[in-house]
Amino acid sequence: MPRKVRKAVFPAAGLGTRFLPATKASPKEMLPLVDKPLIQYVVEEAVASGIESVIIVTGRAKAPMEDHFDISFELEKLLEGRGKLDLMKEMRAISEMARVSYVRQGEALGLGHAVLQARDLVGDEPFAVMLSDDIIDAEPPGLKQLLNVYEKYEAPVLGTMQVAGEAISRFGAIDVDEVEDGVYRIKDMVEKPKFSDAPSDLAILGRYVLTPDIFDEIEKTTPGAIGEIQITDAMRSLLRKRPFYAVRIKGTRHDAGDKLGFLIATVEFALKRPELAGEFREYLKSLKL
Repeated sequence: MPRKVRKAVFPAAGLGTRFLPATKASPKEMLPLVDKPLIQYVVEEAVASGIESVIIVTGRAKAPMEDHFDISFELEKLLEGRGKLDLMKEMRAISEMARVSYVRQGEALGLGHAVLQARDLVGDEPFAVMLSDDIIDAEPPGLKQLLNVYEKYEAPVLGTMQVAGEAISRFGAIDVDEVEDGVYRIKDMVEKPKFSDAPSDLAILGRYVLTPDIFDEIEKTTPGAIGEIQITDAMRSLLRKRPFYAVRIKGTRHDAGDKLGFLIATVEFALKRPELAGEFREYLKSLKL
């Protein structure tokens, strides 16, 4: 029986350049999807998947994330005084959903480097890595689907989805053998290949279940052309020493790190909200497109 995955690492020190100027002084992870910040959706997915401890890798101008997951006595007292007890309980639930720790990444030197900063907090345990750019609307939760495969095969697991055409060049891509429906044994992986060089149409998503031996591989990984240490390179090195698996996540993945993807996600999530769906749907129908 593999060790239970209790911890999840959330790399959140990036500069958010695709959303400038909104992210000049505010974390991209705090952009609101309807009325919750992106990172809260992903933390909720982690908790719903059984994660107990959340480790957020932060950087400069990321303090609002820490404030968001902290207790706000003044706000709760104000809401209580105004009789908004349900809203007060909702605010308190944010700070109680998981144990949250923070570690600083001094420079944004790539996803691999960000994960490495969490080494001391992760320790000698398997752990998840979750990116808030990827908002996954799924049941069971996206990470839980990976954990089910991890428990069965006792090996690292990557989340994947099929990507059509040239778009694969924006992702890491994997070469695989399918071992059961939607579950693959990985033979190789490559970061952002040309469409003509991609080993398959399966792209790596921002969901990983990794074992602690990945840290040694990250430390040995040479930075790429733009000076970043890529997690894909470290995983590819570890792949020579142990099996890796991938699971095609069943659900809808929204690229909330992209402006168009963020807008689409906003519409989709608004239409799922009972208090908004009716009027919002009528408004959308009224648009002369």
